[in-house]
Amino acid sequence: MSVTIVVADDHEIVRSGYAALLGTQPDFTVVGTAADGAEAVRLCAELVPDVVLMDVRMPGTDGIEATERLRAAEHTPRVLILTTFELDEYVYDALAAGASGFLLKDVTAERLFEAVRIVAAGDALLAPGVTRRLIEEFARSRRRPRTTPSALAALTPRETEVLRAMAEGLSNPEIAALLVVSEETVKTHVSRVLGKLGLRDRTQAVIAAYESGLVVPGGGA
Repeated sequence: MSVTIVVADDHEIVRSGYAALLGTQPDFTVVGTAADGAEAVRLCAELVPDVVLMDVRMPGTDGIEATERLRAAEHTPRVLILTTFELDEYVYDALAAGASGFLLKDVTAERLFEAVRIVAAGDALLAPGVTRRLIEEFARSRRRPRTTPSALAALTPRETEVLRAMAEGLSNPEIAALLVVSEETVKTHVSRVLGKLGLRDRTQAVIAAYESGLVVPGGGA
């Protein structure tokens, strides 16, 4: 099965370069390119791609607004954010809006291919070190956090433990070892956490854990 992709970037050379690079892979098909977020949303409605490679900073409709609009669409693609700066508030907001992960624009070709395949498979691109630094930097400065402590009331004590472990960067096997349960049990708990909190993937779960105060930046649980 080919992964269909839309590339959105306001610089023509950049978006055509990514499109050409992605087109070298036999399991990728670039179905369209967009010069801004509004065009990306229109193309996604028409072409229904699996993944959107989205520049976070674009004039007019930027990557954050475009991600929010795509998340509300009937057929929602996975969004992979492109950024120049690792610690970027725009990236944080895009992740909170529903993006599945982010890459720096100087990423290697192999890392780009791997990232597209990861998010196309339905997983979050969650590099614990980078993502935690990003979320710690901005989560506690939100004037109106999206996730409040009361939102966690629907979780069982074990689900809360799993959410905390996810926020600390642990993988499913690591969580299973920590809680002395099977990996399948962890996967079930993760699915329930995402469902109860109305979240799409692990990246949003990490943000929710920090914004609610379940995990404190720089201080762990």
